[in-house]
Amino acid sequence: MTTAPRWQRFLGESVVGMAVAAVVVGLGAGLGAVVFRELIFRVTRLVTGTTDYAATPGAPLPWWPEIGRWFLVAAPVVGGLIYGPLVYRYAREARGHGVPEVMLAVAENDGRIRPRVAVVKSLASALTIGTGGSVGREGPIVQIGSAIGSSLGQWMRMPTSRLRLLVACGAGGGISATFDAPISGVFFALEIILLDFTMLSFVVVVTASAVANLVARAFEGSGTFLTLPPFSVDSFAQFALFAVVGLVGALVGVAFTRTLYGLEDLADSVWRGPEWLRPAVGGVLVGLLLVALPEMYGVGYPVLQAGVAGQYAVGFLLVLLVGKLLTTSLTLAIGGSGGIFAPSLFLGAMTGTALGAAFAAVAPGVAGPAGAYGLVGMAAVLAGATRAPITAVVIVAEITAEWSLVVPLMIAVALATALSRLVSRETIYTMKLSRRGIRLTPPGAREWRPFGPGEVLDLPEERCLVRLPVGATEPADGAWVPPPAFARLDGGAHDARVLLTGPADALDDLAASLRPEAGR
Repeated sequence: MTTAPRWQRFLGESVVGMAVAAVVVGLGAGLGAVVFRELIFRVTRLVTGTTDYAATPGAPLPWWPEIGRWFLVAAPVVGGLIYGPLVYRYAREARGHGVPEVMLAVAENDGRIRPRVAVVKSLASALTIGTGGSVGREGPIVQIGSAIGSSLGQWMRMPTSRLRLLVACGAGGGISATFDAPISGVFFALEIILLDFTMLSFVVVVTASAVANLVARAFEGSGTFLTLPPFSVDSFAQFALFAVVGLVGALVGVAFTRTLYGLEDLADSVWRGPEWLRPAVGGVLVGLLLVALPEMYGVGYPVLQAGVAGQYAVGFLLVLLVGKLLTTSLTLAIGGSGGIFAPSLFLGAMTGTALGAAFAAVAPGVAGPAGAYGLVGMAAVLAGATRAPITAVVIVAEITAEWSLVVPLMIAVALATALSRLVSRETIYTMKLSRRGIRLTPPGAREWRPFGPGEVLDLPEERCLVRLPVGATEPADGAWVPPPAFARLDGGAHDARVLLTGPADALDDLAASLRPEAGR
């Protein structure tokens, strides 16, 4: 048996060593975010003559003004002809929004992500966004940062538990560097990627997030991600209106999820050609949507900011809402590469601001500025789609510096998360996996499964834990006694559950000992 080198044991087995590894991952994620953002700017400038076409929607090409905005049809097609074969040939997991693949790697693949994913995802997403795809850059940088963390951990031959932590470090570092939001990066990694919260995971993810943020600031400077006028809550009646925004935001988030996968199903059923050609052919449809509504080009933060700042009428806010819903869903359905984080924020901003304007029209002395509802809507739709409430609250407060709205954000997000759970079992991330027959649980956790009159939890060494409703243990002829192979852990006549433990191969004997009505 070969003994690992001392430095390898130090990095993989001690808290200090893991913190050192987290620093390295944070450096990689921060640099990855900077390079990725520059790639997007360069591709966008090459195609449109500006680094963000959404800031000047509908502007003609500087070197060919006669064509007007019709070049928008060709841009997604050309982009698809490049990134389609690239993804198909080298890393098919780079297709789509990326976060579900990272969640799967952590939960079921021991944190292993192929190193080439970082390169392919960077190029494919930069081409998708730069040529007009209406997706975000946050999902890609999460996958890029996670691939960096996984590659480092595999090179150091880290144990599975520590490798998963480095993947989460890369994901959190990517969010931190992209949004200039280090706190949000931490909660994103813990709440969505790891599904876990321990002292060690918190320490290493905080370290990576802080380092990645410092790296991004060194290159791009610091400041709030979105520049908006200050908002405040002026009356208690507004809290009821913020609650309404939370409920509507949940429905928009669920609608986004269903539209995305509905269009993906439609594209799968219609397309009969090679997969590598699908983005280019589908790019024609994306291009036509861009001609009709050029504000949908790329990530769209300038449009989001203008909407919350009150520069659009309510009717146009609703047009932008529907346009983003369709264009983002179509971009991903045809095989584009990009995130859903920014589109969720966009949808929420348009939803909330439109509702705020309606509130102001009905109750002008109570509602307050419409933009405040736009910010709350951003968090509500994000929570409704991802069901990550802590991340949703923190990231909107952090990227806008509107900490005065934390309580309205919390109220709206709590309601959005609860309603989303009632309406849809899956989130926008888990639905992609469940459609493949994959259900995720936190690392090391197990799920109860149905068993006739109760539920069973599989345990090591071919044993199981059984929990039965009290009604199942009330035979007509007297007190119920479990079979000899099972031991009763707790429960009685007045308890909600009865817990038993025993061998898994004796479950049939247990079921037979219960009254027949219990299994019906």
